[in-house]
Amino acid sequence: MVRLAVVGAGLSGLACANRFLELAAERRLSADVVVFEAERRAGGVVRTERVGSFLLEAGPDSFLSEKPWARDLATRLGLEGEILGTREEERRTFVLSSGRLHPLPEGFVLLAPTRPGPVLRSSLFSWRGKLRLGLELLLPRGSEARDESVADFVLRRFGREALERVADPLVAGIYGTDAERLSLRATLPRFFELERKYRSVTLGILRERKRIAGVGPGASGARWSLFLSFREGMRTLVDALVARMPEGALHLGERVLSATPSGSRWRLETDQGTVVETDGVVLAVPAFAAARILEPVDATLARELAGVPYGGVATVHLALPEGEIGAELSGFGFVVARSDRKRVAACSYVHRKYPGRAPEGYALLRAFVCGSELPEEDRLVGEVRDELARILRIRSEPTLARAFRHPRALPHYPPGYPATLERIQRSVRRHRGLALAGNAYGGVGVPDCIRSGETAAERVLSDLS
Repeated sequence: MVRLAVVGAGLSGLACANRFLELAAERRLSADVVVFEAERRAGGVVRTERVGSFLLEAGPDSFLSEKPWARDLATRLGLEGEILGTREEERRTFVLSSGRLHPLPEGFVLLAPTRPGPVLRSSLFSWRGKLRLGLELLLPRGSEARDESVADFVLRRFGREALERVADPLVAGIYGTDAERLSLRATLPRFFELERKYRSVTLGILRERKRIAGVGPGASGARWSLFLSFREGMRTLVDALVARMPEGALHLGERVLSATPSGSRWRLETDQGTVVETDGVVLAVPAFAAARILEPVDATLARELAGVPYGGVATVHLALPEGEIGAELSGFGFVVARSDRKRVAACSYVHRKYPGRAPEGYALLRAFVCGSELPEEDRLVGEVRDELARILRIRSEPTLARAFRHPRALPHYPPGYPATLERIQRSVRRHRGLALAGNAYGGVGVPDCIRSGETAAERVLSDLS
């Protein structure tokens, strides 16, 4: 019998437990798994609620098909028929800049333009900004000596307007912080590699467009054709993973206080007085929570984990009749340039993005808010409501308003983070049967979290065999 304990029943922890049992079955090993979760529900920030005919996503509302791990897991769980793509019409992103909503030019792949025509016709950039974007084709490679920030990279290659009006708002909508605080190599390594290989990022994308998913006519910014969800929301994935758990394996409302080596095994104690011994343990909790558990075991590792910076995020949903909105809701939503940003960093038009999210004739708006300090729910709803009313010319109070707060939910990958991550991984490898999983170790998206959990399961089983 090989036994694994997983601490944390978010998406990474559930994927880890599921993969451990799958691999054990493939190798004809007798295996057992136990999962502890401090909250009284599984899923972590993945949470879907039905309120009447409206479907609300408290956390992530989709996953990228470009990264295969989420779709592969959904297939293994028998959920292929539940997968839902975005509506094909008007897969566009807008940018709020200088008080106006400007369409992001077609052909913009996150940071880089690939089609001159849409850029030249765009109202988003000044002529000086457009010329600076074109200059990127002629610039030499940068130095490989340091891990620069996303902001430094974009400023160096594409100029200030590209940073403030495109890169920073798009990155803030993903990582919940400014581009200055993010490592290029940790968050957007593809752009680093394109510069290394081709000198010009724009030329690199054009030469590799067949290999880069979502690059083609109509693609811009978020590359909406790559985004997928489920008919009944992201909780579908969580529910399917929970249903696969062996009876009695999932312990909700039970916080792990310690995980210490005990001979060749691990001994875990919880705040409910439970004591278990297992062959391996995966900490699928935020880095600061893993630091607290591991401090008596490895103080150096705990210090590295405690030093990972985190920020808070929140989603605010507002529903109201479409006729009460004065602005034309074109595209799937907008991001906010830094110069215009107050509380809202981005807003999705959920009723246009996916079918079945709102009743006919109603708009469902989903605002994304980030920051180290988040207001309480009532104040947050009020601030977002007032801000969206100004931007979209909303004439009445919403019929539904709901906020979901997630303090310290998103790790930030600052410049130098790849070296930090290597030190963390090197320390973990010194402890047989131990692994870490979660959004602090290889990406913050749903597929990244799933991959992290499954990789942890593979590592522990490899240790034990």
